Amino acid sequence: MPADDFRLAAGFTAAVIGGAGDIGAAIARQLLDLGAHVTATGVDAAAVAATSLSPQDGLRIVTLDVTDDAAVRAFAGEFTRIDAVVNCAGILRRDEEFEIETFRHVLDVNLTGTFRVCSAFRAGLARNGGAIVNIASANAYAALPRLPAYCASKGGVVMLTKSLALAWAKEGIRVNAVVPGYIETAINAAGRSEAAHYQRIADRTAFGRWGQPAEVAGAVAFLCMPASAYATGSVVTVDGGFLAG
Repeated sequence: MPADDFRLAAGFTAAVIGGAGDIGAAIARQLLDLGAHVTATGVDAAAVAATSLSPQDGLRIVTLDVTDDAAVRAFAGEFTRIDAVVNCAGILRRDEEFEIETFRHVLDVNLTGTFRVCSAFRAGLARNGGAIVNIASANAYAALPRLPAYCASKGGVVMLTKSLALAWAKEGIRVNAVVPGYIETAINAAGRSEAAHYQRIADRTAFGRWGQPAEVAGAVAFLCMPASAYATGSVVTVDGGFLAG
């Protein structure tokens, strides 16, 4: 396979939805390092202000609420070229997800929001034979009792990925997912504060530790490259061996 297949094309343009967050920021940095033009989003001004991303050439950081149909359509309409869309906007609400309104909201962000973004960018991606990479979770397969909506939504992201891959292949759009395991991020800070829970997770992995956001980014970048041109409907697990045993 030519070495160029492991690079991004000149002018490569990507939207990283939820790119202001920890995993999203790591993905944005990886794509920037590979020469891409990246637009990263945060749900509001506070999320954008709190991001670890630093201003640099090729990077734009904007607000986007993925539960707002009109805002998502307008955002997608800003792009004259789009080569890849990465969906990593996500929330969880420990214990509160048993309340029906919270359950609905988590699904609206994590699952329906992913579908909104995919749908809004469909025409643009079809023009260039682009790639979608959806960020799921190991909790799509290994549930936690305090997060029913989060687990359900991430299971839905896996199957949404497979369904869209079949539906849009003839348009030249590849749709894949990456399944991070237990990665140290702000979203799970409360869980990590419980020492027994933290150690139980670490002990189940092959490496005996939680992962870092940057360790997810390489798999996402690969799924955007020509080297992965025959991959669609694939689910790539990056979990330190958590689900292996």
